[in-house]
Amino acid sequence: MRILKAVRPGLRSRRAATTATAVLALIAGVASAVSAQPAAKPGTVVRTDALPQAARLAGAADAGQRRVTYWTEGPDGEPALSTGAVYLPPGEPPVGGWPVVSFAHGTTGVGDDCAPSFTGDSSATREYLDAWLSAGFAVTATDYVGLGTDGVHPYLHGRSEGRAVIDMVRAATSVAPELSRRWVAVGHSQGGHAAMFAAHAATGYAPELDYRGAVATGTPANLEQLLPLGGPGFPDLGLNGLTVFAAYIVDGVRVARPDLPIDDYLTPAGAALVAESETLCFTALRDRAGALGIGEMLSRPLDEPRIRDAIGDYLAVPTTGYDRPLFVGHGLPDRMVPFPLGAKLAADLVASGQNVTVRAYPGAHQPSAAQSLPDAIAFARAHV
Repeated sequence: MRILKAVRPGLRSRRAATTATAVLALIAGVASAVSAQPAAKPGTVVRTDALPQAARLAGAADAGQRRVTYWTEGPDGEPALSTGAVYLPPGEPPVGGWPVVSFAHGTTGVGDDCAPSFTGDSSATREYLDAWLSAGFAVTATDYVGLGTDGVHPYLHGRSEGRAVIDMVRAATSVAPELSRRWVAVGHSQGGHAAMFAAHAATGYAPELDYRGAVATGTPANLEQLLPLGGPGFPDLGLNGLTVFAAYIVDGVRVARPDLPIDDYLTPAGAALVAESETLCFTALRDRAGALGIGEMLSRPLDEPRIRDAIGDYLAVPTTGYDRPLFVGHGLPDRMVPFPLGAKLAADLVASGQNVTVRAYPGAHQPSAAQSLPDAIAFARAHV
């Protein structure tokens, strides 16, 4: 679930061993430098660093690109560290400062080697962010908790991802005086999920900021209704990457809910794939999964009350309680996050009286992000 092509594979695939070692050494150095820091309030910056070339944007001012390590909230509700990037447009900021897009990235993986601010993201993601810079927005881009910091990233854990998006703005405004406190949340795929959670919490969680609205495209909503149907013999639905996403989600539920016996629901092949999901980025894990399906991953159905409830608490996108405008888009032929899942999210938002703009696009999951840009930028400009 991502903006475009899968990011660079993990340690066991195509990336050269020396590059992977250097990346992990860099991450380890950052982690050791901040590990002794006492937990502070959300958004507090504990370290700033130069961004590696792979994570820099062509459209950003050279001096306005940096990585920050900051405090936010983990899946257990306790303080946790995240990293992320700050990008400023070239030139003089407007009166009041650059309005901010807090970008939530699509699926890269859950291991440290998959963190965009350390290793970069796809060229399409960089082009997407450059478009926002060209439109006069500064960009902040969280890695989420556990990507480049201690612990395992709880993939699609909505609450912690949403707070990482919000706290990234807090962190950025504390180190970049050129930034306005007016901001919008923007994300595609996994990032659309995170942007929705950020939108739901923003004004109450960070009232000192001036949150204006959210853009969420290709959002994997309603998965909590699909996953409990999984079990032995679950059919091949013809969806791109479904087994990989399931492995990341199962691993994330294990991280967020260690009290649940999730391993009891996995076959040996499923358990091996989930274990490897903690180190392999998307492309490498997809290659590793091969033809393995959900039915071969699971040894028993997930449709048991405690598991079903845990999945719902972990994944379910709120459909009420938004106090700022929303923009929701989806690609009609999407075979990664099927259009009906996004359509139901949009319908539920409309039915509950939320202020939501809904658009459909002719492209599949990956191209629809770029196709949505003119509408998304116009929406953001209208509200900041």
